[in-house]
Amino acid sequence: MRNADSTSQYIRVRLARPVPKDGEARILIDKTYYDPKSYYEENGLLVFARPLGIKRNAILLPVDYEIVSCNVPSQIIDDGFRLSVSFWNTLPAEAPLVIKARRLPMASIVANDVVRSAPARGFPLPREAATASPAGERRIVPDERAHQNREIVYFLQQPETHAFDLYHDYTESKVGVDKYLNVVRTGSSVSHPSARILDTGEELRWEILMGDAIRRAGLDVADVTPTTQVVVFHFAAVKANGSVRLRMFETYTDSARYRLVGDTLLWDRSFGRPANAVVLPAGWYLTNSTIPGTISETADGRVRLDFINPRPDDIDVFLTARRRKRASP
Repeated sequence: MRNADSTSQYIRVRLARPVPKDGEARILIDKTYYDPKSYYEENGLLVFARPLGIKRNAILLPVDYEIVSCNVPSQIIDDGFRLSVSFWNTLPAEAPLVIKARRLPMASIVANDVVRSAPARGFPLPREAATASPAGERRIVPDERAHQNREIVYFLQQPETHAFDLYHDYTESKVGVDKYLNVVRTGSSVSHPSARILDTGEELRWEILMGDAIRRAGLDVADVTPTTQVVVFHFAAVKANGSVRLRMFETYTDSARYRLVGDTLLWDRSFGRPANAVVLPAGWYLTNSTIPGTISETADGRVRLDFINPRPDDIDVFLTARRRKRASP
């Protein structure tokens, strides 16, 4: 802490193990702040006004408070105990967040015994999950898009091959889960899978199953056809209060969605995950991108596009690129 003075405070964490090669170390820090300048009451409203530079954020209101205003586009999630404001900060600067909330009158507070059996912060139910409300209506519990559990990066090979490599990072925290299923899209074929646990570097066992083999294995895969492919990555079952951080590698070939037309590279693929990146082949420059994304250059001079999808539906990413021509001597 070279710039610290005698009044500075900081948290020092000693890692449980050295970071493995090409791995990660995850740290959960639980702390409490006192800051009357950014969290206070004004005119009967609770105000949280704090610039947030972190990309993914969730703010939980106190129990039995309603949201009056929020100046950053956000998901609002009711986990059965408290309302949460969850958002991606897609800009390179801090998000100047201002949330105002008001205590609900007691007559407005309706207990939902089904949902209130869930942990206060877990957001445990997936996007498609639904529970019965006291009135008998179905209640959809949204997937928290800013939750930090899933990213994917595509590395495009030369377009004549129709092939692209990818790695997919995923955090599994559901107790008892011991495998990850990656269902290959219709029209694509998969090869060269591998996987490891980022926390420890442990290499994982994998298998590719097709058609009836998927049914015989008892895997939870819908609409299985004779050509359906599933890559299964196996790991030790997740324990209570634990999780596992996976990195899975695969190579795909898809002549319909990745191809060369004349001298133009075409990439046409929908993304359902919140965080997606595409790296163009070496020697190519970007000419069109239908979905807004940030653009950067990799260490080896390739163009990288990062797409943030804060919505619960897919985004259809269509890219074109051209090959850089060498200057005449």
